[in-house]
Amino acid sequence: IFRHRDNGESSQKISEALQYVKNNDLLYQEYQDTPKQQDIKQQRLNENFNPGFKTGTAVASPGVQLQLRNAQSLRLWQNLEAVQDSGLLPGLSQNEIIVQETMFELITSEASYYKSLEILETHFLQNPNLMNTLSQSDAHFLFSNIEEVMKASERFLMDLECRIEGSILISDVCDIVYQHAVKHFDVFIKYVINQRYQEKTYRRILEENQTFRETMADLEKHPCVKGLSFTSFLILPFQRITKLKLLVQNILKKTDKNTDREETAIKAYKQLEQIVKECNDGVRKMNRTEELISIEKTLEFKSKSVPIISHSRWLVKKGEVQLMTGPKTTRTTRKPKLHQPVYLYLFNNLFLITKRSGDRFQVMDSSARSMLRTEDHEDQGQLLANVFTLKILENQDKSSVLYMIQTSSMSEKLRWMHALTPNRRTRFMPSGSHQEDFPQVQCIMSYSAQEPDEVAAEIGDVFNVLEHTNDGWTMGERLHDKERGWFPSRVVEEIKSKEVRVQNLREAFKVQQTHKGEGGPQSESRTGFKAGKLHSKASNFSSLWTKHSNN
Repeated sequence: IFRHRDNGESSQKISEALQYVKNNDLLYQEYQDTPKQQDIKQQRLNENFNPGFKTGTAVASPGVQLQLRNAQSLRLWQNLEAVQDSGLLPGLSQNEIIVQETMFELITSEASYYKSLEILETHFLQNPNLMNTLSQSDAHFLFSNIEEVMKASERFLMDLECRIEGSILISDVCDIVYQHAVKHFDVFIKYVINQRYQEKTYRRILEENQTFRETMADLEKHPCVKGLSFTSFLILPFQRITKLKLLVQNILKKTDKNTDREETAIKAYKQLEQIVKECNDGVRKMNRTEELISIEKTLEFKSKSVPIISHSRWLVKKGEVQLMTGPKTTRTTRKPKLHQPVYLYLFNNLFLITKRSGDRFQVMDSSARSMLRTEDHEDQGQLLANVFTLKILENQDKSSVLYMIQTSSMSEKLRWMHALTPNRRTRFMPSGSHQEDFPQVQCIMSYSAQEPDEVAAEIGDVFNVLEHTNDGWTMGERLHDKERGWFPSRVVEEIKSKEVRVQNLREAFKVQQTHKGEGGPQSESRTGFKAGKLHSKASNFSSLWTKHSNN
């Protein structure tokens, strides 16, 4: 591997590289967003055609990228002394350097993650003053199986360190990921599913237990936690298993086809995807059940009641809108009431129109979700702004009913229409069309979904844009998992470069082939890429985005 050096000096250099991994003093909370932010900075420079950056490539020139990352105390694989002295770099392709960087990031971020887990264990879990304030059951719910999670990370990190100790040119890491995902990573599922109880327990103890509250405040002030909160340590396992999946996905995107490395990347990605799915499904099932129980307690049916709680039911959207009753004849001189506030509950298979009375909701009408149709109306002045028609083909009384609904904003109108009739066409991606160059945006700040029809977004996520409103909301489909939902336009920025958009589609298409079995490449993908044929539709979006994205 090392040219013009004897084995002893080579081993010493490799050990120095390993020590960098071991001595990395960044906590995982500090580390995890830095590479994503770097990618976004780089993409901005790409699109502005700055010197040192090649349009459409994924990595900047080493000198520029090192300068950007040094601000965050991170180092690139290609700038390690062992790599610089080895003479390897001139013989490596740009794509191989990218893969090496991604594998190195997986190793260094695991080291940061383990360091943060150590603080959670030694500074919090093993602190006698803190544990003396907790009952045995509270301690169990608060820390769950974190010690098992930590042991899994320790074993994983040891194998990763052995790999980099054996050679500074990393042959693969996905084989190690796959082995540990199969044998040890099931501990993540138990921990993540328990997080709902963990959060509730922590809030309750903070409120009820003054001694715990004071002790925790003192522990959070200690220099070793670097000003981070206790809860930022508790959520680490779910953040890590999700991040691992994305790192392996990035390796898969850049790995040459029909190679051993691609095969192990596919196996590791599938295994991690299954673990993340089980985590999400477990959490989602618990949240949905609790939500249905809470809703059912507040509903009052005029006649025949409808059972709300069901294993196959979940809430899609809820909220208050105005029901437009229209002018009516009256014997008095008072103006007729044009609007009646109603509260809508939309489930995946049921729709309720209710009238709020304090904390109770009286059901006025109901139907199956499949019986709903919507029609948009152009704004006709303030009184008729943000209005759409809702038609129930068959309601609870076996009748067809027409309602005029008014919302508080344009975005709310579109969100309700897409929720009520999810198969309606979107502005930028008509149903059944998969081959156009659709507008894309990239997330520049994390966003946690606040409503059921929203989608959580992490820094670096790329979305195809489906809808964009003039009051600051965007509906998108994330490329790597095709999850759809709304998010504030302020948390993303438009990807203007067509070359970058095409590259994003190709990479997403490659990842999606892991689900296609052995049947070979598919003719088309929901991401919008088909046999390299692109028709620009993104240009129609640019002026709209420029005009409204800062609202």
